Amino acid sequence: METATIRNTINEFYGILPHLFKMPLKKFWLDYDNEADVLYITYQKPQQATDSEMLENGVLVRYRGEEVVGMTILDASKRN
Repeated sequence: METATIRNTINEFYGILPHLFKMPLKKFWLDYDNEADVLYITYQKPQQATDSEMLENGVLVRYRGEEVVGMTILDASKRN
């Protein structure tokens, strides 16, 4: 049985699909820490980053050598 909450969640997810298809890599994992309001995007497991760079927009990009292996988005719920 479908509830209004499930329908709303599905409709919101449909809104992000075009953005997901534009991601540089097609396989990734998302983890959200509600307490810290941080979204973790991982492109490889294990990530094993060797370096990172904080961008001006509050996104931490994680590298292994020259390859991007993940990103951390601070204050994720406040972004549009």
